[in-house]
Amino acid sequence: MLTSVRSLMAATILAGAAFAATPAMAQDSEISISGNASIVSEYRFRGVDLSGGDIAVQGGVDLAHSSGIYVGTWGSSLDEDTVGYGHTELDVYAGWSGSLTDTVSFDIGALYYLYPNSPDVPGAEYDYIEFYSSVGFGLGPADLTVGVAYAPKQDSLGSTDNLYIYSDLGIGIPNTPISLAGHLGYTDGFLTYTGNSKAWDYSIGADVAIGENLSIGVAYVGAEGDYAPGQYEFTDDTVVATLGVSF
Repeated sequence: MLTSVRSLMAATILAGAAFAATPAMAQDSEISISGNASIVSEYRFRGVDLSGGDIAVQGGVDLAHSSGIYVGTWGSSLDEDTVGYGHTELDVYAGWSGSLTDTVSFDIGALYYLYPNSPDVPGAEYDYIEFYSSVGFGLGPADLTVGVAYAPKQDSLGSTDNLYIYSDLGIGIPNTPISLAGHLGYTDGFLTYTGNSKAWDYSIGADVAIGENLSIGVAYVGAEGDYAPGQYEFTDDTVVATLGVSF
């Protein structure tokens, strides 16, 4: 479940999000618990830099039932001086995922973005909720996911809404620990850095599995953005490296 959630948030591994965790299910239990931790050279959310170009520490825990219902939480360090949301992001989510056929899967849920250390500014709101859904297709050694996320009008979004549409393509190279992935997303709304509030984001990269729980990834990531001279460019293209562990 974590893979789908972070895929819509940040282009999964390519954008420096947490690696998917392998469930560790207790014997005779319908509940599985999984976790993950990672260090990324830069935290990119839908192509946008949220760590000020610095290293970020991330991690999360999922609790899933055999019915497909799940809850989880994920967090990341931020650059409080550049981003302005404080030094911590904490995401809490819940949803339902499952299979429609042997090759088609689905995921639907809600995610709440929390910034517990945000500035104490009178009248300012930072936390917001977003609803998401996706459909995944197994294509031999490849997996294709298409999804949508919608954040309704909220004070933290300037009393506007935000729509995000994306697709992810992953390909495992047979007989190797290497997988390739590409991401393309489109944002229409508050969470952009363009004058017309519309922006594309993209990434392409590779991941190498080291044993059962450790992974190393690298990706080229970017997004559209408009800036005046001297402004910090949150959407500059960059290379993001990730070291992740699952348990």
